[in-house]
Amino acid sequence: MALCHQGDMTIYEFGATTIDGDARSLRDYAGKVLLVVNVASQCGLTPHYKGLQELYDSFRDRGFVVLGFPCNQFGGQEPGTEAEIKRFCETRYGVTFPMFAKVDVNGGNRHPLYAFLTAQPTQPDGAGEIQWNFAKFLIDRSGNVAARFAPTTKPVSDEIVNAIEAIL
Repeated sequence: MALCHQGDMTIYEFGATTIDGDARSLRDYAGKVLLVVNVASQCGLTPHYKGLQELYDSFRDRGFVVLGFPCNQFGGQEPGTEAEIKRFCETRYGVTFPMFAKVDVNGGNRHPLYAFLTAQPTQPDGAGEIQWNFAKFLIDRSGNVAARFAPTTKPVSDEIVNAIEAIL
């Protein structure tokens, strides 16, 4: 795996598979403010989907997008197939923001995007391993990590909303 050199890489260097199985370059989101989140359907924090959708609805007309990356590494809380995850998100939480195929966010099979994200010096939550489902990375319009928020930080918290507003 290539080492990430801070300063010369952005998230636009990466691609991912959508929840529908299509390859997608994150360059497709260039110029947008992004919130990249590892999500799970059977977690105590699963109701964060509601807040993530609220953020997307509130700010998408201003160039904001939530990107959801299902992950089954924390307590086996995302056991379903991509089709099951998609159906759950759409029917239970009305999710319309882009969702991707399941990824590992920690360990030897960590998705390259998450290797990059977790290596960045970030505030208020610092660099390092993802601690649980719903860790949130705020990405500026240039593709750089602007902030990282703990899994327990609610999507519609003042902390996250103010950080989004500041870079929109």
